[in-house]
Amino acid sequence: MSEGPGPRAPLNPASLSRGEGNGPLLTVDNLAFSHGETPILEGLSLRFYPGKHYVLAGPNGAGKSTALDLLARLKTPREGEIKVMGKDSASYTPLEYSRLVSLAPQNFQFNFAFTVREIVSLGRRPYLGRWGKLSPADEEAVSHAIDFLNLGPLSAKLVTALSGGEAQRAVLARTLAQSAPIVLLDEPTASLDVAQALDLMARVKALAAMGTLIVTVTHDLHLAAVFADELVFLKKGRLIAAGPRDETLTPPLLREVFEAEAQVSPDEFTGGLKLSFR
Repeated sequence: MSEGPGPRAPLNPASLSRGEGNGPLLTVDNLAFSHGETPILEGLSLRFYPGKHYVLAGPNGAGKSTALDLLARLKTPREGEIKVMGKDSASYTPLEYSRLVSLAPQNFQFNFAFTVREIVSLGRRPYLGRWGKLSPADEEAVSHAIDFLNLGPLSAKLVTALSGGEAQRAVLARTLAQSAPIVLLDEPTASLDVAQALDLMARVKALAAMGTLIVTVTHDLHLAAVFADELVFLKKGRLIAAGPRDETLTPPLLREVFEAEAQVSPDEFTGGLKLSFR
């Protein structure tokens, strides 16, 4: 009996070849969303290309996480359209969409005493057949995701015994095991210490360099200044600016978005930009 659709090579999305040449993998046109009568996002239009790491930034209430939820189809827009590989996102079945877009949420809770490897294996559910049995290729994808995030020593540990930072990495590994060409990350470094955050963001940037499209929501502009390829700035539900890191991380724009004075300079130590605020 067939075990379902064949899995993609882990962390090397073969589906990128189905994109529109050098065109965007993900497009957003005139997107709007409201909670009741309260508008959260208005008129959002963006283009996202494979092989790049985009950071959505802005003050609290800007609509960043809502935008991510819309891209993940956890919410339905009031207006506008999201296209993935040139097709309306709503035209995909849930199974089809889960093979194209994966999300590592900010808020998660482990209620069962699974091991780390079992949790990461859940990322392969879109590829499993009727009996839910992992194929050798599925096992390879799980192992690759675990190794990619340096979780090997924890693979047999119960997730209920993990620290906050370890749990965050396990959730991200589950997301990467999904082998989707589009990865959405909501505050992925929120529970990590400095060394862990730097390591994770470096791995995320490396994953983008392999061809994956990554969209990250973060409040940490210092990490964005080092690891982002492009910045998307939102404020009060509207797009303020979007573009390459060195063109968008400027004192005037940071002042407009965050209402704080900023200094920006090249940082030879990190290879990115250095930010100072007052």
